[in-house]
Amino acid sequence: MGWYNKRLAKSLWVFHASGSPCNNCDIEILDLITPRYDIERLGIKLVGSVRHADVLLVTGIFNQKIAPKLKKIYEQAPKPVFVVAIGTCVSGGCCFKDSYNRVEKREEVIPIDMYVPGCPPKPEAMIEAVAKLMGVLNG
Repeated sequence: MGWYNKRLAKSLWVFHASGSPCNNCDIEILDLITPRYDIERLGIKLVGSVRHADVLLVTGIFNQKIAPKLKKIYEQAPKPVFVVAIGTCVSGGCCFKDSYNRVEKREEVIPIDMYVPGCPPKPEAMIEAVAKLMGVLNG
């Protein structure tokens, strides 16, 4: 992938896109901006528009209804944008894996650069994943 050659000129701006989750991962993502974790001190900022994002955090399964919406969100992001899949639902389906409505091939909807497993993953795991991404980009 050519995005490994790009260097960061600023902090990472992150947009959270919720697929069809149970919301546990979403709560843990919100925990990242509390004083306990304060990810802004690390140069990571949650933004309200995907048009300003460098990273797209995706939670939940991709079902038939949400998959086209996630694809549209991804297309609206400036390139390169990096997709980090948060939680077991997006990586393996978890309790939704046998759902008739689930899209089997997530990578055909949007490319996923990194997975953070867990149900839900701890905030420290999410911070570590984004920090690794920053390390790759800052080379």
